Amino acid sequence: MPGALLAFNDTVGNTIPPDTSHAVSVSLPTWESNVGYEKGERWVTDKMKCGYPRFFIHPLIQDLASTIVALHGSTNSEKAMLFPTHKAAVRCVDFIVDKNQTADQSLIRIIDFGPTAVLTSVEGTGKVQPRISAVIYPNELWPSAKVYWQHSGDGISSRRAEFCSKALAEHAMSKRNSPGHSPPRKVKGPRRYQRPMSTDDASVNMPTNGNLDDHSTNEVKQLDSVLFVEERFGRNLDVSFACACKLAVRRRIAGSLTNASEIPESLNHGAAGHAGRSRDVPGFSVDDVYLFSTGMNAIFTSHKIMRLARGEMKSIMYGFPYVDTLKILENWGAGVLFFGMSSAAELDDLEGRLEAGERYLALFCEFPGNPLLTTPDLKRIRRLADKYDFGVVVDETIGNFLNVHVLPYADVVVSSLTKIFSGDSNVMGGSLILNPRSRYYETLKEVMSVEFEDNLFEEDSVYLERNSRDFISRIQRVNHNAEMVADTLRAHAKIKQVNYPKHSDTRQHYEACKLPDGGYGGLLSCTFYNLDDAAAFYDHLKTQKGPSLGTNFTLSSPFVILAHFNELDWAAKYGCDASLIRFSIGLEDTDALKASFDSALAAIEL
Repeated sequence: MPGALLAFNDTVGNTIPPDTSHAVSVSLPTWESNVGYEKGERWVTDKMKCGYPRFFIHPLIQDLASTIVALHGSTNSEKAMLFPTHKAAVRCVDFIVDKNQTADQSLIRIIDFGPTAVLTSVEGTGKVQPRISAVIYPNELWPSAKVYWQHSGDGISSRRAEFCSKALAEHAMSKRNSPGHSPPRKVKGPRRYQRPMSTDDASVNMPTNGNLDDHSTNEVKQLDSVLFVEERFGRNLDVSFACACKLAVRRRIAGSLTNASEIPESLNHGAAGHAGRSRDVPGFSVDDVYLFSTGMNAIFTSHKIMRLARGEMKSIMYGFPYVDTLKILENWGAGVLFFGMSSAAELDDLEGRLEAGERYLALFCEFPGNPLLTTPDLKRIRRLADKYDFGVVVDETIGNFLNVHVLPYADVVVSSLTKIFSGDSNVMGGSLILNPRSRYYETLKEVMSVEFEDNLFEEDSVYLERNSRDFISRIQRVNHNAEMVADTLRAHAKIKQVNYPKHSDTRQHYEACKLPDGGYGGLLSCTFYNLDDAAAFYDHLKTQKGPSLGTNFTLSSPFVILAHFNELDWAAKYGCDASLIRFSIGLEDTDALKASFDSALAAIEL
């Protein structure tokens, strides 16, 4: 049980932002509450209204899964995982079977759900229809099912669960005949694909009413978005409007849409003079941008399409990454060679291996890394990739494309749109970009024409589009505030190390890709000389405190405790000390934010 709490820390388990049904962070306001969460202590877990969605399955999803098991399985012996399509469900089953080869496979089954016969006749009316696929499995296989859910990012969103739960309760969604489950497909190298890709078309017919004013505060924006969706569509969201929102998001990522007006006016404005092209790479267009339901699913897909395009080979993880990226490379494919320090010596080692004849599928890296904020030498990596024939996949989430330009050095660029692109911490999303100058571009494009499924739920796309309209203006303020916080921490004697691209030994690699008007991003971290100081600082810091990053408000987290609690010694070998606190800096008044950090620093001087 926790000790005495400061008044502003009495929020364990509340959503971040407060009172947000589909929040993607949860309040863990004290050091002890983070440790309690990792240990599964009920004084923490019983209070949790949500969590980061891939780690903590949202209550709306849990409720729908339980209902489906009650209707079609055994509540005493079975559980269900929910996915947006049958293909995603098959991937889950394949993983469970692979990790539990002595299990009775007949007990693992897929049930597909879709609109009832009453609604089927009106599917052509252009309204979003309820569809999910459930994997029902014995309770004892939960650990493998949860691993798949967490690492793949393939699961349904809480909004899709809410939509489908209502449809099920109103008998508007029912069980459909499921096609037989096919065994896992063997990857045999390059294949030729012909089926055209399903993508968002620029020419959509749109309703034109429903314009709303933008608001500056998070609370008003949350209410604004909810009212917009509910009042305009109820539960009959128009497919064409959602497609237009997705197209706007893709154009925004491509750089060809900077207008912040309502749909469809912004699309008409954004297309003028741009022809859908940007990112300063010859041949690049919005058609090279793909959307996903989560950022991790974009990473998962990048690895999958590389394997399908090039055949099974070991991958390279360069730099200490966010936990799930490394887990993907370990759990799928031919394995991974891990270089955790982002050092020149590691690239020397890699070059020696390549020169000796070793061959690899692709090198995966973050630009910069999370949570150590080191930056990979993309220029050298690109030279090695060109010489020795391996792919380069860069996660630009932390740097973001308004600060850095990494596409010329990558074959594939991925990003989590859940983070600063959205900012409001109330929707999940991801993106994948193919570089048209890549030697693998044609093959990857063909693979995507078969493998890609647009699984970003339509209502999520509406929120993602609205949240991202002020993305450009937000970045400059976040950059400014983050530099201030880094300077404040660096000046204090009890801070052991501040990790920020501007102050890193790898700064020159960041500068090589930094845009003229770009900054160093909104993420930083620091370590302390002892855990007591770290805990005292964290407990006294008056910011929101919980998992995730890229929020419009400052969000702090003892990252290593949360992400590597059961492997602290291993993480420490790569510089990830248990005392590390990560800060995702927001849009607060700069002086007020500094005062908050100064106050927390003063607490460890007592």
